[in-house]
Order: sequence, then C-alpha cells, then structure tokens
Amino acid sequence: MNNGKICVSVCAETADEMIEQIKRAENLADIIEIRFDCLKQSDVESVLRELKDLRQKTGKPFIITFRPKEQGGKRELDYFGDRIRFWLDCKEIREIDFVDIEFDLFCDEGHNWKLHELINSQFICSYHNFKHTYRKLNYLYEQLAYTSLKFTVSRKTAHIIKSKIENSIVKIATQTFDITESLPVWELLKFAKRENRKIIPIAMGEAGKWTRILGLAHGAFMTYASLESGKETAPGQVSAQDLIEVYRAKELDEQSEIYGVIGGNTTYSMSTFIHNAAFKFHKLNSVFVPLQVQDLDEFLRRMVKEETREIKLNFKGFSVTIPHKQNIIKHLDFLDETAKAIGAVNTVKIIDGKFYGYNTDADGFIKPLKMAYGDLAGVKVAILGNGGAARACVYALKKENAEVTIFARNLAKAKTLANEFEIELKELSNADFKNFDIVVNSTPLGTKGILETETPAVAEQLKQVKLVYDLVYNPFETEFLKEAKSVFVPTIGGMAMLIAQAMKQSEIWTGKDAPMKEMSQAVLKRLG
Repeated sequence: MNNGKICVSVCAETADEMIEQIKRAENLADIIEIRFDCLKQSDVESVLRELKDLRQKTGKPFIITFRPKEQGGKRELDYFGDRIRFWLDCKEIREIDFVDIEFDLFCDEGHNWKLHELINSQFICSYHNFKHTYRKLNYLYEQLAYTSLKFTVSRKTAHIIKSKIENSIVKIATQTFDITESLPVWELLKFAKRENRKIIPIAMGEAGKWTRILGLAHGAFMTYASLESGKETAPGQVSAQDLIEVYRAKELDEQSEIYGVIGGNTTYSMSTFIHNAAFKFHKLNSVFVPLQVQDLDEFLRRMVKEETREIKLNFKGFSVTIPHKQNIIKHLDFLDETAKAIGAVNTVKIIDGKFYGYNTDADGFIKPLKMAYGDLAGVKVAILGNGGAARACVYALKKENAEVTIFARNLAKAKTLANEFEIELKELSNADFKNFDIVVNSTPLGTKGILETETPAVAEQLKQVKLVYDLVYNPFETEFLKEAKSVFVPTIGGMAMLIAQAMKQSEIWTGKDAPMKEMSQAVLKRLG
C-alpha cells in the first residue's frame, strides 16, 4: 500500500458533458482534473459557475487546468488574451484545491506574483514535452522547483509568494518511444524524495506506461488516469479502473515483485490482464506491466541487471514476445530443454540475479490442438510462417510424430528452420492445402491494427482440410478463421494457446496452480 493519488482527468467540449464526466469520475478518483482547455469557449463560464457546487457534492479535490495546444492542450490559446486572463479573472477558482500552471506562466515575472496573490489553491508547476525526453531532466526539475523571486512586492506578500513557490508540486511529463528513454523521468523521484518535495513524473507513450503504474509505489504524489479507455488526455494514459482493478497501483510498494511483457509493440498485448488476474487471485504482492523495448541489450543493462542497472526495481520475470524471443538467449544463465531445442524463449524467471529461460509456446500450442483433434501421429500439418511461434509449433508437432510442412513467403529465410527440423518447405503464395489435415497460421496476418483485414489463406484453399488453427488472438475472430468457417471447417482461435502458455508461465513464476477461469475471463472481458 502507498500514499499516492489517482487523478482522473476529464475532458469534454460542452458544459453538460463535462459535468456528467465529473460526476462519473467521483467513484474512481482521489482527485479530479478539469481540463478547461477542452471546453468550447462559450461553455467555460457555465462550468465555472457550477464549480463550487460540484466540489462540495463530489467531495473530491479538484485540479483546474487551462493548457495551450502547444503544451498538450486541446485548443489554441493566446498567451495573454486567453491564458493569463483566465487565471486572473476567474473568481470561482480562488478556493479550488489545485491549479496547474504551465512553466512559462509560472516563471513569468510580469504576472507570476499576481497569480500567487489572487489564487489560494496549491500550485502544480507543470512542464510537457510531446516530442522527446531530455537526458538530464534534473536541471529542468531545479528550475521548476526553485523558481526565483524577482518581483517588487511588499515583504509580507513576498513571503507568501515564496512559500507557495517552494511548496508547489512539480509535474514533468515527456514523450518516450523506447523504455530506456523514461529513465531520466524516473530519476526525478530520487531528487524529489531527497528534498521532500511532491512530484509527478510521467513518461508519456506506451514505452513510459510503466512509470504511470509503478510511480505511486515509489513516491510519486499522483498519477493521471483517463475516465475510461478511449478518453485518454495524454499518450500512454491508463484508465482509472485498470489502474485500480488490474494493476492495483495503490496497493503496490517498493518491495512489489515486478513482471512484464518485453516486446517491440506492447499496445495490443493481453498479457497484462491475464497475469495480473493470476496475481490478484493468489493475493500476491506482484504486478505485471507492459515494457515496450526497442533495444533489448540497453533495457537489460540499464534497468534489470544488478551489476549495471541505473534504477532499482524488483524485477522477477518477463514474458518475451516479438522481436526479442531469440535475441534474449545470449543474456540467459540457464535454458530449459524446450527453449534450447526451439531456439526461442518466451519466459524468463530471475532468481538471485540469475536469468532462467523457458519456452511455454510449444506446450501452450499443442495442448488445445490435441484436445480438439486427438492423436497427431502421422497427421499432415501445414505451418504458415517461419518465426519464433512457428519454431515452437514445429517442435511440438514433431514430438507428436506429425508430418509437418512449412509454408513461407521468404523461402531463403525459412530454409534454416526447415533444414534444422528436417521438414519440407513450400511457397505460401497461392498454396494448395487439399492434402493437409490441419493448417496453422503462425504469421501476424490478421492481428488487430494495420494487419487486421489480412489473411494468409482464403476459403477456397482451406475447404478440404479438417481443422484450422490461428495463433493470432486479437481480434478474437480473425479473417483467417472467418474464411475457414465459411466453408464449414472446424477452428481453434489463438485464445486457446494464449491462455495455455500463460498458465505455464504463471506456474513457473509463482510455483502455484494457474487460475484458468480468472485468466480466461480477464482476456474475454477485453476482447468482448
């Protein structure tokens, strides 16, 4: 358990919508941020008039924000005509709990003292950079935390202003594209803790999502959340419900065991929902977070390995996905038999600083297939694709004495896999599967996003096979499965393998039986 706060940021164009969102946020938020820059100008006054009454009814502290577009706001705001005037003219905000003032206004020598004299709220001095993260954010932190006073005011007033500046909350939010870019943001927690100052450090984007989830456990004053998925007010923002129910962000502490999915793009991964459901079921002080990693070597060196890491997080294991399943092997101290034979790792467990690698894909793939089809000895199986998932499939099928053929678009690239397992290799384009019993798609075709409308084979190619198996799980029903069903071919979706391999991972990490029901329900809830 920690003392951090979850702030739900509400953003709407009309007064009615904004008020409705504020009321909905009441049951989720510790603090509610009202984004006045989202409102149409004609509706700003309407919400301001309701502010005092809303504050009393919700019983939750409010943050008032009026951010210009160039700093992440929702509309163009003139420096003096809009922004300064908003703060100086609005009597309704005088007693509101917090006001978020951007760095340029906070340091403005001409108006800063007026803001501090007229507004009784606690100040959040904020900085936003939606392009990149500076390596040495500590210098920026010093500027925000200790803005100097250069104003000619009375001694009494100067004392009040100085006190407000020194007790202001520092907020620094910067964009990240690879996980190690978020390290300077995380380092800010050390500076603030040393000086007993409240800080809100945020690494924006998918690569920085872990800072939003883990920040409260490591001393962040607050983390921002959206009212619901689809209503995010900044890149990488997590919904309040997910922070509370999935990640249990307010229940974590510095000793919490951290697991995560390492991947080039973790946006569509269901692993966070599956494994957090298992941790919650077993009442473990553990959390599973997305770890969007471009440079695997840098991530392990700077964030994980005890002898070289720059920050101290209690990492205990990882799920590994595209494109790191093979590259991670060189970092491991131990490799299980299956992973060694396949040449790919999807599971890492850390014990006393040593890295243990496993492959649960093979087991996760074969169990649903045997349940649906039965004995696989002598069965002719076509595997579409030649990546890490294909390797796991081939390995598992060969152990069951099935007859396997690889179909690939790039024959030169697939030749190594075919030769290694001594199986036939054929061209995927316009392939004929009439002599096969089972066709398995291990390519990413059909995955939610830009590949969602694609399929590696159509109904005409599949109409004579006995079973179609798609390893893609998001969306729940892919175009490949739809093609098979249109000619009445039985199917297995990627959900079956996803849950089976995740259960094996959970057992490796925790030593406990995996709760299949809870893990399955967590994914079904997401995929509808």
